[in-house]
Amino acid sequence: MPYPVDQTIGATILVADDQAANRELLEALLTADAFQVISVSDGEEVLSALAKNQIDLVLLDVMMPRLNGFEVCERIKANPETDLIPAILVTSLADKEDRIRGIKAGADDFLTRPVDRAELLARVRSLLKLKMRTDELERAESVLFTLARSIEGKDPYTHGHCERLADYSARLGGEVGLPENQITALHRAGVVHDVGKVAVPDSILLKPRDLSPEEWKLMREHPVVGERICAPLKSFRLVLPIIRHHHERCDGSGYPDGLRGEAIPITARVLQIVDVYDALTTERPYKKAFSNSEALQTMKEEVAKGWWDAAIFAKFEQLVRSSTKEFLSRGSAAGR
Repeated sequence: MPYPVDQTIGATILVADDQAANRELLEALLTADAFQVISVSDGEEVLSALAKNQIDLVLLDVMMPRLNGFEVCERIKANPETDLIPAILVTSLADKEDRIRGIKAGADDFLTRPVDRAELLARVRSLLKLKMRTDELERAESVLFTLARSIEGKDPYTHGHCERLADYSARLGGEVGLPENQITALHRAGVVHDVGKVAVPDSILLKPRDLSPEEWKLMREHPVVGERICAPLKSFRLVLPIIRHHHERCDGSGYPDGLRGEAIPITARVLQIVDVYDALTTERPYKKAFSNSEALQTMKEEVAKGWWDAAIFAKFEQLVRSSTKEFLSRGSAAGR
């Protein structure tokens, strides 16, 4: 039986230390185990190397000139382009407060000098394997986002719809007081909420007239299909209820499950407010785009009918009316 291939082989590791002897030692240990190594001598060079190279892991000496290891680590973790790169702080310091400072800076692990070869390789491989799983997850999410945008791209009236819903539903979620993980879920859901429309024929999706009862039946399946498509991703656990329920109504007249009131997840109630507004302020072949005031008045009437969450709509209306610019730009469609 063949041994499994170690997929961490060939990973690129950035070694940062102002002492040449320390850099050479780490480089020798890592290259002997088939890693690629880039060496730099100070914190500024770390940031420059990260900008120019595809780095899989960073080994940071704590005591470096210009920017020390703590400061570099903080910058790596504060940058969305690099925040998922594992960072190991290498130090001769054994003080508890230094470890706490490293944790606060976002360090993923620590190594104490003198560096033990077996410990170094074990910690490096462990973090690289974790990063590989994260990279796979990001690739899967990227495929879903690309699929969602390709569906949007079929209709010229939907240009920018996904990005607007992602940005503004997350903003509204913050105003409502949702926790950070639900705001992140709203941002993702804004992009993929209609991904289930991949199963709807273009003849229905792009039909310029009212849909027949049979066509509506098929269209109303798209939230369920979208949930099914995204279900394998564990990171989308909080996104799935938004996808499934963003077409529900508080009076129970929505779809696919006819949920009422607070039985509809609050994140779905947030996204549907922005989604409806975006539909109303969109020019379509069969209607003109509503102004902000016209859209809000229409939605206020729908709130009175029991369709939308009154408290969330009040927050949304306040956001729109208090904005110095239009809350949403024109050119999207979300009505079906």
